[in-house]
Amino acid sequence: LRKALKLRIQGFVSKSAEPAHIAAVITALHQGRRWIDPDVSALAVIDDCPLTDRETDVLRETRQGYSVAETAARLHLAEGTVRNYLSNAMAKTQTRTRHEAARHAHQHDWL
Repeated sequence: LRKALKLRIQGFVSKSAEPAHIAAVITALHQGRRWIDPDVSALAVIDDCPLTDRETDVLRETRQGYSVAETAARLHLAEGTVRNYLSNAMAKTQTRTRHEAARHAHQHDWL
């Protein structure tokens, strides 16, 4: 939900919603209002991602195949800072390599 809101998504409705409710939500969205079903927002409150934004940034770069040096350049960070973020992410995901940490984060929809 958080990612979608950053992308300016205006509405969320449960898959199990009644057709009449979905129609009402579409009408509300068409009128320029935002709609987030309580069921959907309740799930978003439960954020089990232990990673910081910067840790997810470096893991995303790792997942895309960039080296530590390339990640540092792309994110305008020092290589040591990137290594620190990766080390923290590996500890939080209980993995041994940066690639394992990136894979773990991706599998848990944290990236």
